[in-house]
Amino acid sequence: MILLISGPSGAGKSTVYQELMRREPRLRFSVSTTTRPPRAGETEGVDYHFVDEPAFDRLVAADAFLEWAHVHDRRYGTRRDHVRQLEAAGHIPLLDIDVQGGQQVLAQLGGDVVSVFVWPPSWQALEERLRGRGTDTDEVIATRLQNARWEVGFADRYTYWVINDDVAAAVARLQAILLAEACRRERLPGPPVRAAE
Repeated sequence: MILLISGPSGAGKSTVYQELMRREPRLRFSVSTTTRPPRAGETEGVDYHFVDEPAFDRLVAADAFLEWAHVHDRRYGTRRDHVRQLEAAGHIPLLDIDVQGGQQVLAQLGGDVVSVFVWPPSWQALEERLRGRGTDTDEVIATRLQNARWEVGFADRYTYWVINDDVAAAVARLQAILLAEACRRERLPGPPVRAAE
């Protein structure tokens, strides 16, 4: 099982999945590779793998990415080998990626992916969250809001929707999704007893 979470910048995805990971020990964050510079407080290999454009080009040429996309004038990608390593260790990889990358993952992995689109409670709340970060200029915020209106057009391609109007409630909804998915017969090794013949 792979947990894919997408949604507009400012929807609160990071806050929600970080709390979810504290409650669900099998989850492991799949650290994306990006060409954007680190923000204050971000750590290489923890928040992202930061590379320059030529290094990203080499990874693309080597087909190293499960998905990659241009987002907000930067490139982001999910390395195949990182996801495989997490699965091999018995973890559930958690992918926090944009809708472009999300569609690539769904096209390649299909039923192995539990896809969740995280919504902000309103456009006003989304703008307030983006401004509250204090990390972006007005121009960047305007671009993110414009992109958000485009991104929500992909929401119907995700199996589950979670509205992040309250972090605790959103995390509880995600836990319920994981529990339901773990109980799907396709994910179980077989019935514990045989039916009468």
